[in-house]
Amino acid sequence: MNMKKYLFILLAGTLLLHCQTRQYDTIIINGSVLDGTGHEAIKTDIGIIGDQIVKIGDLKSAKATTVIDATGLTISPGFIDLHAHIEPLMRLPESESHVRQGITTALGGPDGSGPWPLGKYLDSLQSFQLGMNVGYLTGHNTIRRNIMKLENRAPTTDELEQMKAQVSQAMSEGAFGISTGLKYLPGTFSEVGEVIALSKVAADAKGFYTSHLREEGLGLIEAVKEAIVIGKEANIPIVLTHHKAIGTKMWGSSVRTLQLVDSARGEGIDVMIDQYPYTASSTGLAVLIPSWAMAGGSEDFKKRVDNKILRDSIRQGIIFNILNDRGGGDLSRIQFAGVSWMKELEGKTLKDFCDLRKLAPTPENGADLVIEVQLSGGASCIFHAIDENDVRNIMKHPMTMIATDGRLVKPGDGHPHPRSYGTFPRVLGHYVREEKVLTLPEAIHKMTALPAIRMGLLDRGIIAEGLKADIVVFNAETVIDKATFEDPHQYPVGIEYVLVNGVITVDKGVFTSNRGGRVLYGPNKK
Repeated sequence: MNMKKYLFILLAGTLLLHCQTRQYDTIIINGSVLDGTGHEAIKTDIGIIGDQIVKIGDLKSAKATTVIDATGLTISPGFIDLHAHIEPLMRLPESESHVRQGITTALGGPDGSGPWPLGKYLDSLQSFQLGMNVGYLTGHNTIRRNIMKLENRAPTTDELEQMKAQVSQAMSEGAFGISTGLKYLPGTFSEVGEVIALSKVAADAKGFYTSHLREEGLGLIEAVKEAIVIGKEANIPIVLTHHKAIGTKMWGSSVRTLQLVDSARGEGIDVMIDQYPYTASSTGLAVLIPSWAMAGGSEDFKKRVDNKILRDSIRQGIIFNILNDRGGGDLSRIQFAGVSWMKELEGKTLKDFCDLRKLAPTPENGADLVIEVQLSGGASCIFHAIDENDVRNIMKHPMTMIATDGRLVKPGDGHPHPRSYGTFPRVLGHYVREEKVLTLPEAIHKMTALPAIRMGLLDRGIIAEGLKADIVVFNAETVIDKATFEDPHQYPVGIEYVLVNGVITVDKGVFTSNRGGRVLYGPNKK
């Protein structure tokens, strides 16, 4: 044997020995791995050092500080929530209601509501021990309010330039893109040209655009077309966020909206969707009030209500929305979620409020109570006005991702929408295992790799060597949501382990004090 061959064999043997004796921080063995790409599961093991997956293969004889035996369990990338209301993050940095769903990354700042100034806010988050990774969009409504308050008009040339400068600033400070809430104040007062101009700034910084559509009820089709126009004209990838068809008169419209998505994609417009798996939405009760009546803020609203003629117009607009839009034509479909000034209303319906006031449960009386609620400080509500067939139809579309639209909560905080506790387990348990709307690999793809692609996350979203160890281990036979509209404060079951950047945060179904979350920055961070 010549010396070169001998040295080669010696080196190979040394490397083999090193691999066999390598000390891992954590290994996960005996599980079925769904890597997030949509491929079927494979039986293999995963080795983790620090925050990285460093080995995928047979690790039965490997040494590790911690060994997770995933026999009978499914291993997937950590779930990525592309639409998260994480405004309470500094109060609830552990993010238990999210992490116990298997969520390891959440994108905040949806519906036009991003924090400002973003850079300062992200810097302040660095001092918190976060339970999950967080990133942010910058919000059109926030920026418009910064410059124009709640004025119902188009911006001047100077005002538009100021807004564009703020979008640019947010993108350079770490935003992943721009969100709009065109149903809400003050975004509802904007014309499409304004949104295109601001979206171009985000596009130049490699960001994307998420749209709470201008309408999700009677104006849904036109609103989807508007979002597609924004994507085309601004040359920006877009997400139709929490996509749905609101109100009985629009049930079945998902067939048309999904056709519009397919046609746009056929023209090269990068359109995607996110969705929560429920037949009810949740937002402020003020969504029933005509937007013009809210211009200028609460004091201006009160003045209009005090004017008999204007009050009648406002009341008629609310009645119309109760009958034809988010009200679903029935006061029992409108359920109070958070009422700070009258806690006993939480969990009750607008019909219950009529009963309390000894009023007939008519749309007219409901409208009067909506005005009273708004004058008293407002309320958040759950609106039971979505059709199950639309939920299933949207969920099956190949470009649909799963997202909670949920707020960080803890038991005892109001009467929230159950999506805050159960979105991802509900898809896995109800829509995959029980209803077979999706296959398990399809569902995991919609929860992991697909949103990672949209966010441009190159180091997360799939299970592969060299990527971050954001991992969920769950029991595919038992995973299910427990939160209901009647009793929302319930954590799901079947999520056995959650690792965030390699840190075991959920251990054998128990939420621990371990924290591995980080602040994530968008592609144009300076």
